[in-house]
Amino acid sequence: MDTPWLDRRQLRAWIRLRAVLELLPGVLDAQLRHDSDITEFEYFVLAVLSEAPERTLRMTELAARTNATLPRLSHVVARMERRELVERFPCPEDRRATNARMARAGWDTLRRAAPGHVATVRHHVIDALTDEQVDQLADICEALLARLDPSGTMSAIYTRHDEPGGEEPTPGEGRTGDP
Repeated sequence: MDTPWLDRRQLRAWIRLRAVLELLPGVLDAQLRHDSDITEFEYFVLAVLSEAPERTLRMTELAARTNATLPRLSHVVARMERRELVERFPCPEDRRATNARMARAGWDTLRRAAPGHVATVRHHVIDALTDEQVDQLADICEALLARLDPSGTMSAIYTRHDEPGGEEPTPGEGRTGDP
């Protein structure tokens, strides 16, 4: 069977995408570590919890929403728990399950971290593009996600801001008041 090799144009696009995939996570992580003493994944965990009712999710649901294995998430949440950013407790509906809830210090950390994180995302991604390119980037990512996540397992994460109308999302703000 002959391999359908990438032509020069396709290779150019692939190599650039690969470079972005390699460089962007480090840029985001470095800014958050420097400014807020949290990793990009810890920020993501806090952001997901901030949008959950009562800033609480079962660990299995939090793992699904962050696309993390349960062992990896448990390790990260334990580290965050020691810093009092989150707390774990038995799920009242199912004592075999464990819930994670954002603690007051986690909420404060997320609110302090969000402006710098958004500024970094804006500087390195959004402001580098025209409005038309931002729309094209969303369309390109949608096409890639249709292949990478055909069952839509992660769609709740990447489609939650798709609905037109209403207020623009405020980074780091959940649906409920202070914990």
